[in-house]
Amino acid sequence: MQINLVGEKGLILKGLELLGDELSIELHEKGYPITITQRVGPIHVSNKDGKGNIFYQEKIHFYRAMGVWLENYRKTGDFELTEQPNFQTSGVMLDVSRNAVLKVDEVQGLLRNLAVMGLNVVMLYTEDTYEVPDYPYFGYMRGRYTEEELRTCDEYADHFGIEMIPCIQTLAHLTMALKWGYAKEIRDTADILLVGESKTYQFIESMIEAASKPFKSKRIHIGMDEAHQLGLGRYLDLNGYENRFDIMNKHLDKVVSIAKRHGLSPMIWSDMYFRLGSKHGEYYDKDVHIPKEAIDSIPENVQLVYWDYYHADEQFYRSYIQKHKELGRDTLFAGGAWTWNGISPNYGRAFVTTEAALSACKKDGLQEVFTTLWGDNGAETPLTTALPVIQLYAEHTYHETVTMEHLAQRFYFCTGNHLEDFLVLNQLDETPGVMKNNVNSSNASKFLLWQDLLIGLFDENIRGLDMNVHYQKLIPGINAAKERNPNTVHIFEFYERLAKVLSVKAEMGIHLKAAYDQRDKDSMTTLLSKITILTNEVHELHKKHREVWFSLYKPFGWEIIEFRYGGLLARLATTQIRIQQWLEGTIDRIEELEETRLVHDGPNGIPEGSLGNHFYHRIATAGNFNW
Repeated sequence: MQINLVGEKGLILKGLELLGDELSIELHEKGYPITITQRVGPIHVSNKDGKGNIFYQEKIHFYRAMGVWLENYRKTGDFELTEQPNFQTSGVMLDVSRNAVLKVDEVQGLLRNLAVMGLNVVMLYTEDTYEVPDYPYFGYMRGRYTEEELRTCDEYADHFGIEMIPCIQTLAHLTMALKWGYAKEIRDTADILLVGESKTYQFIESMIEAASKPFKSKRIHIGMDEAHQLGLGRYLDLNGYENRFDIMNKHLDKVVSIAKRHGLSPMIWSDMYFRLGSKHGEYYDKDVHIPKEAIDSIPENVQLVYWDYYHADEQFYRSYIQKHKELGRDTLFAGGAWTWNGISPNYGRAFVTTEAALSACKKDGLQEVFTTLWGDNGAETPLTTALPVIQLYAEHTYHETVTMEHLAQRFYFCTGNHLEDFLVLNQLDETPGVMKNNVNSSNASKFLLWQDLLIGLFDENIRGLDMNVHYQKLIPGINAAKERNPNTVHIFEFYERLAKVLSVKAEMGIHLKAAYDQRDKDSMTTLLSKITILTNEVHELHKKHREVWFSLYKPFGWEIIEFRYGGLLARLATTQIRIQQWLEGTIDRIEELEETRLVHDGPNGIPEGSLGNHFYHRIATAGNFNW
């Protein structure tokens, strides 16, 4: 569609040109006339008598408004709509520290999606995946961003009025950075910096300088979360036991002073204050008591980020927002897209927690929100699958309530994808035996993929649930989604392959054990032939997963996932050899199948309505990778 914008368009012209393909528009002096007006107030779009109007306040609001105008023009012709933003900032945090470092052109593609959605803040969560010139081992072989790459992303975001905020760690979560020899003198524990050491603050200053230099924003997220062993490692040896509130605030004061010296306004995760104020070291302790002297010692100009993607109860969020307000500091809210459940997205939990959380944020007047896209345990789930949750954040940003019908319509306009097709992927983990919305994060698609056929650690967890049939039934729907979603066909091809593998493999360990116990060599021979088919399917899944990875991310980090595929394929080969030897009589026992199967309950048991949730090292073996 050719359009002719009438009015002051200098600030929005470049961004609109970048969105030409997404919006299917071309600027032309003889195009359809749309008058644009920047003023204080809500977004207002209309079309009447062959003329369009767009009123907006912030730059990002214009791109949202342009999309809403086009969507309604193509649908109804004449219309008039108003959208009142509920938040000053709303956006996403992208985890680029769990092996998967999003390519620059993919960051730019996501920025275009966010612009049309109307989201105006992006954080790249970089523990060690950015260059720090003084420390060459920092992010070594991890796909770290160069200063120029980050500047390119920031300048691209600025065309749309999107603020990119550097997001780093300056206390804990630094295992990958601290594992090298250079860090010996600044390491308290394996993942925590040594508080009070002068070289620690030289290191932090280099990090802050390098992380903030490429960005226009004067804000920086300096982390400070989950330092569970703070002061209990080398610090304890050097200084003896000290109150951890005191250690935390002493360190925070120094880091904040460094940030201020560089003209930056810091924000931190809030959990350490709540954990230290809890008798049980919990973040979400309703009986938490943070001493007044600890509250008073929190620097006044530090923003606190309340992160919570675990609760489906709006009232819980409201109570914890109030606890944050009692700390007397400006608070942001961070929810979650649940892209870290395993190898597939958990939309059920993401949607129910987001609905509860954002409703609470609106009622209690929080002005800044974002959703986190973590990639725990190797980033097996492609980041693209977070788009439905990002869209949900966008619609809550501009509407008091959001229906699924409205969300689906907006999702299709903003991404070109069908929401109902994406939601099918939720069933890879919301299986028989799992409660509605999978709110306790069962991740069967992960543990059934990586578990060993002969050892069968999770066989008892799924016994009697017809998991093969469940995954077989998913295949036609995912296959059809490939045709309906050309923009993300590679994602659905990957998940179709995963469903095919699981439709064969999910219960194979149970069948192998039963045939062996009954000494049924005919059934075992049949299963042996199925393992050959399964091996071929795993090869195809591996190739499809590789295609998805290299389309989205830098190559570094893929080797971790590939080791898992290699291990799976090697174990399938050994399984075939062991069974063949038993069938031929070369061996008279298969020791792995002699063992009685137990439920895999893990260190914390199995949550109600879940089949289990585990990382790779607890799935593939009952042994220890570190021995």
